Amino acid sequence: MLHCTPFLLFDGNCAEAMTFYHQCLGGELTLTKLGDTPMKDQFPVEKHGRIINARLTSGLIDLSATDWMAAPNVEPRPGNTVSLFIVGQTYAEVKAVFEQLAEGADPDPCTLLHPMPFGSYGQFTDRYGVAWVFKSDNPA
Repeated sequence: MLHCTPFLLFDGNCAEAMTFYHQCLGGELTLTKLGDTPMKDQFPVEKHGRIINARLTSGLIDLSATDWMAAPNVEPRPGNTVSLFIVGQTYAEVKAVFEQLAEGADPDPCTLLHPMPFGSYGQFTDRYGVAWVFKSDNPA
């Protein structure tokens, strides 16, 4: 079953921001540093302390976040730091929605749905200017 949550992008202060939200909203906060994942070798050492995944759950509140690690030609700015995050259990489940929403999407930046150490991942901005991020628990 698909699940949607707001996805927040920070520029090096994700842990600080999510800790603040946790203090305000309560619940459970999970922070995962890039350096603690198999993906660390794909990034320079100076990024290993950044948060690759944060999740705060409190009752019906569910927030996901990360520190900005996009391509060097894309910088965080107002308007591109919030996305809708679609999570599913299977690649096929996520791929079907990804392909439908991607129709007419801005090809730059667009990351096609592809396998990652944690499952599969993809992202794009749709034809209406809404940013989407997709993850499945299982790779293709």
